[in-house]
Amino acid sequence: MAVTALAWLAALALLLWGATSRFAPFLFRDLAAFAVAACSGFRCHYRLHRHPPLTLLDVFRSHARRRPRRVLLRFQEEVYTYGDVDARSDRAARVLLRRLGLRPGRAVAVLLPNGPAYVWCWLALAKLGCPMACVNSGARGAALRHAVAAAGAARLISTPELRAAVEEVLPDLHHDGVRVFYLSSTSPTPGVEPLLPDIEDEPPEPVDPQYRAGVTPSSTALYIFTSGTTGLPKAAVITEMKLMMVANLGRLCGLRADDVIYTTLPLYHSAGLLIGVGGCFELGATCVLRTKFSASQFWDDCRRYNVTVIQYVGELMRYLCNAPKRPDDREHGVRMALGNGMRADVWREFLWRFGPIAIWEFYGATEGNTGFINYTGKIGAVGRSNVFLKRFTPYELIEYNVEEDEPVRDERGLCIPVHPGDTGLLVLKITKSTPFHGYMGDAQKTEKKILRDVLVKGDAYFNSGDLLMIDREGFVYFQDRVGDTFRWKGENVATTEVEATLANVSFIQEVNVYGVTVPGCEGRCGMAAVRLRAGQAFDGKHLYGVTSAALPAYAAPRFLRIQDALEVTGTFKQRKTQLVRDGFDPGAISDPLFIRDDRAASYVPLTLHTFNAILDGKLNL
Repeated sequence: MAVTALAWLAALALLLWGATSRFAPFLFRDLAAFAVAACSGFRCHYRLHRHPPLTLLDVFRSHARRRPRRVLLRFQEEVYTYGDVDARSDRAARVLLRRLGLRPGRAVAVLLPNGPAYVWCWLALAKLGCPMACVNSGARGAALRHAVAAAGAARLISTPELRAAVEEVLPDLHHDGVRVFYLSSTSPTPGVEPLLPDIEDEPPEPVDPQYRAGVTPSSTALYIFTSGTTGLPKAAVITEMKLMMVANLGRLCGLRADDVIYTTLPLYHSAGLLIGVGGCFELGATCVLRTKFSASQFWDDCRRYNVTVIQYVGELMRYLCNAPKRPDDREHGVRMALGNGMRADVWREFLWRFGPIAIWEFYGATEGNTGFINYTGKIGAVGRSNVFLKRFTPYELIEYNVEEDEPVRDERGLCIPVHPGDTGLLVLKITKSTPFHGYMGDAQKTEKKILRDVLVKGDAYFNSGDLLMIDREGFVYFQDRVGDTFRWKGENVATTEVEATLANVSFIQEVNVYGVTVPGCEGRCGMAAVRLRAGQAFDGKHLYGVTSAALPAYAAPRFLRIQDALEVTGTFKQRKTQLVRDGFDPGAISDPLFIRDDRAASYVPLTLHTFNAILDGKLNL
């Protein structure tokens, strides 16, 4: 009887599986993803609503007590266990407390390169209840001074390696009342105090836990500066709850305690610090740090350190694919890649060249209140629109007027959701469980990121500033940044679509598409900056043929600029601002410039004569 019942249950399960596979093929995977995310969310909330709260720092210290000899960090030839880092951060906390005159809640700006010191400095400040402001190590001049001020920091910790950056703004920092310290044995800069001798001599005794007695789920744990391509950086508030949630992202993607994670990403950014190092804190895993990304050394490092998981952002994966092929490209132990910003063409080439590595692409903003994860491995997608998750983290894609740079609203003053397959602005509802904490000390910019009266009067949504598309199967695709999409000939041009077409041209290594203003013309005209493959020559006729076949006439770039290198941010996002400012003037740009010539069916050199004809209105584009 029992066997018969089991047989009937098995048959029913097979029927249900067949039905869902046919009509909702991703139902079970959506349910599983929802279950994992729900468990993770419950774990985080349970921890932080205990008395006292169990923060990520406490999770780290638990690993340090239970497995002190477990390796936490590897850096060049250096190896640091959980016990080592815990003791080191205890020493540093006691010295920082005494020398910097800190008290709980006081922010400390940190300007350091990637390395173990970044990690134990973070932990030391956390043990004192002080938020760390993660200043971009490439920040200089006004941007550096602004970052320190934006976080409300009266102390800056740096290193003699960044002496030039510090000395450039030191008088201004002193004028602002900021004291500066070096993590070094001596200080080559007058007015900057060294900290390392005291830290080395300090006994490794824990600081009084009372320094964290006031910590709650909404307490500020970190300030991470937005790495946008325009304007001065904004100090995004990272609370203890958000820190815990983001550190759990690796667990959601299948990260394990026995994994070795390799991050070449800057630790001043949320991906490297929160997902990479924080993810290791959460699980008790090992993190391999590198000062800077190197395409030529990447796989050698993976073999050397027995890496199982790699992190990526932006163009990093393209750089790996562009590196010269080697016989040992597939000889590694990497099982998973975790990151965001990988284009579909790079994704396919990466898998073909380096082997069947599980790609976990995700979408999210440093200051955002939720995001997406591509848990199915669908190439090119940044996630799935999971109907179960959407009930707990509401979001919407709404119509957006690119020309007016604002959402489209109906006669009631409400926003208009787009249909499946259409591009829309992603907005995420601000609720008690998905809050938006904004930017430190900048209420105006915080308010600017909030859209009100979106679906009903009185609601509030976080404006992601990103244009996305959700197809009929529920897969989510990144289309463009709001400021990057432009309008030409009465049509919207998405730079990502044009870039994907040009990236497939045989002689093009990298491409960055943007819009430039043309006197007498409405909107912005398409232009592409490209880097040619080594040893390859530019072929204007071939490029004209490819763009004519793959793109509508309004989307094909009218101008082309060939550069030796395309500028990117510290997190490998392409910079467009300066390119837009440069425009297409051959008298001001030394790089080779070309213009699309329909009569010649080619891209031909852009001369001053042609440029002047455009300005005079004698040549129509």
